[in-house]
Amino acid sequence: MLKTRQCLLGFRTFLAVTSRIWGFFLYILRRHLRTIIQYQTVRYDTLPLSPVSRNRLNLCSSDAVKKKVLVLDLDETLIHSHHDGVMRPTVRPGTPPDFILKVVIDKHPVRFFVHKRPHVDFFLEVVSHWYELVVFTASMEIYGSAVSDKLDRDRDILKRRYYRQHCTLDLGSYIKDLSVVHNDLSSIVILDNSPGAYRSHPDNAIPIKSWFSDPSDTALLNLLPMLDALRFTSDVRSVLSRNLHQHRLW
Repeated sequence: MLKTRQCLLGFRTFLAVTSRIWGFFLYILRRHLRTIIQYQTVRYDTLPLSPVSRNRLNLCSSDAVKKKVLVLDLDETLIHSHHDGVMRPTVRPGTPPDFILKVVIDKHPVRFFVHKRPHVDFFLEVVSHWYELVVFTASMEIYGSAVSDKLDRDRDILKRRYYRQHCTLDLGSYIKDLSVVHNDLSSIVILDNSPGAYRSHPDNAIPIKSWFSDPSDTALLNLLPMLDALRFTSDVRSVLSRNLHQHRLW
């Protein structure tokens, strides 16, 4: 009887150790796959520029075409996060976060598990050469600032940042007033998953589907050709006003 118990105990120990090793292996594998997907981008400069595009780029570099401002939302646009207190996070259990933030809110330490939208690093790298990038989030500054620092990665491309205190509270929702960011509305574009956030400036907005966990999402890559062309327009509203029907799709 004693031998049987010892065998059972040894078998259970073996199963527990094996389960932990297997779990760790899956964690590493998922993280590796996320890294591959994150950087599996389309080369955007493989084809030669047409004479027209080259001429426009020369004009842009000589300040004949002023550099425009691209305002970026954070949550569900560039990243998705959940914190310790969330009972049912939207990401699949076991999916490793890209980074973890530890912030203090109302004197309580809170951990945020942050997942980056696929291709966000490549997207920011490309558009930072085309636009002045500005972060505008309805989140609290202590959180939004930490996320922005992680996305910036010491590249100094997300220098201007606006937070909840810069929004206007209207009927329980936070409205982003773009005139706070730039006084020339012909030269400012906002990328946001929430139409309510830019309801005051729909002609300046590019809608994007909310992102939570889909590793095959390519929404940011798909926007690059449009953003490339849009920077050469004299008034972005003349183009974006044609897309108002898309603002309520999601």
